[in-house]
Amino acid sequence: MTRRRTDGFGRRRPVAAVLALLLLAVVIRPNTAAAESTPADRSSFSPDKLARVGDFIRNEVATGKIAGAVMLIQQHGRAVFLESFGVRDVESRHPMTADTIFRIYSMSKAVTSVAAMLLVEDGKLGLADPVSKYIPGFADVKVGAERRDERGEPVLVYEPANRPITVKDLLRHTSGLTYGFYGDSPVRKRYANSDLFDGDFDNAAFAERIARLPLAEQPGMMWDYGHSTDVLGRVIEVASGQSLFAFEKQRLLDPLGMTETAFYLADEAKRPRIAQPMPNDRFGGPVAGIRDPMLRRRWESGGAGMVGTIGDYARFAQMLLNGGTVDGRRYLKPETIALMASDHIGPETGIARDQFYFPGESSGFGLGFAVRTSVPPNTSWPLGEFRWDGAGGTFFFIDPRDDMFAIFMMQAPSQSGRIQLALKTLIYEALGR
Repeated sequence: MTRRRTDGFGRRRPVAAVLALLLLAVVIRPNTAAAESTPADRSSFSPDKLARVGDFIRNEVATGKIAGAVMLIQQHGRAVFLESFGVRDVESRHPMTADTIFRIYSMSKAVTSVAAMLLVEDGKLGLADPVSKYIPGFADVKVGAERRDERGEPVLVYEPANRPITVKDLLRHTSGLTYGFYGDSPVRKRYANSDLFDGDFDNAAFAERIARLPLAEQPGMMWDYGHSTDVLGRVIEVASGQSLFAFEKQRLLDPLGMTETAFYLADEAKRPRIAQPMPNDRFGGPVAGIRDPMLRRRWESGGAGMVGTIGDYARFAQMLLNGGTVDGRRYLKPETIALMASDHIGPETGIARDQFYFPGESSGFGLGFAVRTSVPPNTSWPLGEFRWDGAGGTFFFIDPRDDMFAIFMMQAPSQSGRIQLALKTLIYEALGR
């Protein structure tokens, strides 16, 4: 499965949608101060053009491309668009609702990154700290390099790392750690054929296993999308003295009211609430080691393992948009959010981008998110927007300039890139951009 770039470069309100809106309004609990502040330089949505967002998604369902979806657009602390479409599962025909549970895959990375920055603010973690300070197995990592033997055949040789991997490298994906489920380089093949996912392992075991594998590049040399955030999850455990989930629940998930967000569903009664992809649009096997969300597992994959609802993620997104605060409670300082949403791999860093640079040409990468650094051709999309998505089709983006965010939840891996680009285009057209 090849991951897609994050950018690629309603008029009708049925009863079910209205009920969903009432439900989600309770979950989101908009920030009053943000709702009352509407600067004149921020655009407002055209209701007629905003209705085209719903029309587009309904057509995707009607034409059989996706089973269903939930879309939320929130501006100035209030939902300006919320609607559920289609069904959770074409086999059960359970209708899609706002409390549907989705596999969010790599949208987990943003949550883990914020958790790490909580520890940075606590003084328990430093961005410049070597990862080996928390995981000794990383003290002697090797870099895999493709060379030619005397017969001209490619061989993989191991070379010493030029410098230690740092916590910042994990946050910005410059550690040299990669994934084994896309690409065909010798190192990626080595990952794919390793014991990374054998048995019922935990974060400590995973970190020790991956530390024995070669890096794809020297640390700090290239943006390489992979298991960096999973290793960051283990760093969080060591620095906090808690499991990743326990720390996130205590400091982030429970205070925010993200009660449906977890690494697996412990309650069998919730199984009917899980969204399922179309029968012909499912992964052939586990993605980044993630299997059935109903299966109990010790591994808490900070990079791809979470499940949750749109209401939960809306609370998280509103906190980020507000500069670290929701309902009068501060989670992170505004300058920390600004640091995370700044480009940390720009031209001045000398960090390279290969053919799998998923943020796209108009974006850099911060500490956990893609960051808009230039306006894409034929658009007037704002700079400073930050975002990420998940392999199953979910995505979010946060636009501080317009004081808004959008979250889209579906399970349709093959349709994600196309739909994300189309929806973002419609949303900004509705904003007059």
